[in-house]
Amino acid sequence: MKYELKTEKFSGPLEKLLELIEAKKMEITDLSIAEVTADFLNYVRSIEGSHPRLVADFIVVAARLLLIKSKALLPNLEISAEEEADIKDLENRLKRYSNFKPAIVLFKELYEVKNFSISRPYLQNREPIFYPAENIKIENLKSSISEIFRVLSKFAVESEKIELTLIKLEEKIEEIAKKVESGIQQFSSLSKERTKTEIIVLFLALLHLLKDEIIKAEQEERFSDIIIEKSDKINNQ
Repeated sequence: MKYELKTEKFSGPLEKLLELIEAKKMEITDLSIAEVTADFLNYVRSIEGSHPRLVADFIVVAARLLLIKSKALLPNLEISAEEEADIKDLENRLKRYSNFKPAIVLFKELYEVKNFSISRPYLQNREPIFYPAENIKIENLKSSISEIFRVLSKFAVESEKIELTLIKLEEKIEEIAKKVESGIQQFSSLSKERTKTEIIVLFLALLHLLKDEIIKAEQEERFSDIIIEKSDKINNQ
């Protein structure tokens, strides 16, 4: 979620405003901190939920703007050593935050990719070495491995046995041809109590017989039953 400031003097990202002011491309005295704050609060009220990171980013930039404007409006103001130290501390904190912010974006992108590793630089090019504990014994290691396999066996999925039944198209063609010899048939009756595979092969047999003009079939409407009978060509033979 990205907040963009919209005031009479400036419109755009708040960080860009700070960049322009620090580069002296825009006068800080032309900016109303109250107007900036009001615009941000209106924006926060318009969005749903809480957004602590957005608020934190605004506070950092707004604090920097307020510090710059205070120095511009009161250049000769005398402050105590403690106050001067507080200002320096604030400046250092803001600079550190500015340095960390790109890293935050980078880490977020890496986290979303979920395929990365981070290690200390001096370990990156070293070969991994296994250091067994001094008190380790082969019996303990064997026992631990056996326990791991015992636990894993509980979650092992048994392979399903699949029985394959061969269904010949020629047999279904012969079956339909014999059925229509005795009279008109319905496809629903022929396919009753059959498996899905059998019904598919039976339908292919029906199409084959239609192609060879051995039978004729009629379906009054979509999804209605198919009426099957001997073709006129066969009847005339």
